[in-house]
Amino acid sequence: MKFTEDIDKLIKETLTEEEAVFYQELEEQTMWQMVFGLFKGKNKWILVAMNMITLIFFGFFIFCLVQFFEASEAKELIKWASGAIIFLLGVSMLKIFAWMQMDKNALLREIKRLELLLLSLKRE
Repeated sequence: MKFTEDIDKLIKETLTEEEAVFYQELEEQTMWQMVFGLFKGKNKWILVAMNMITLIFFGFFIFCLVQFFEASEAKELIKWASGAIIFLLGVSMLKIFAWMQMDKNALLREIKRLELLLLSLKRE
């Protein structure tokens, strides 16, 4: 990773103080930072709503699962198993959306880093 460290050093040397602070914020994030980063920005209300819906779907999944194990007839078993599968698929799709948003945020950070790199190279 010597090449990456050299580029980072070159970028930091050519940036102004304000740009260097901005560049420092673009460092690679931990998983928790990425998760909590979803709740910042213009679309945080969507992710808050989707997480609430995810919790509701998970509650319905648990309810269907309990009813499935208490059912005695085949028709009831099929009904509760179908409900459990549908709600679990809903939870899975909402989580995939959240992961895609995390990936989008990571890509935007890297694009900003590239923009700063080009800016620093232009100044030389």
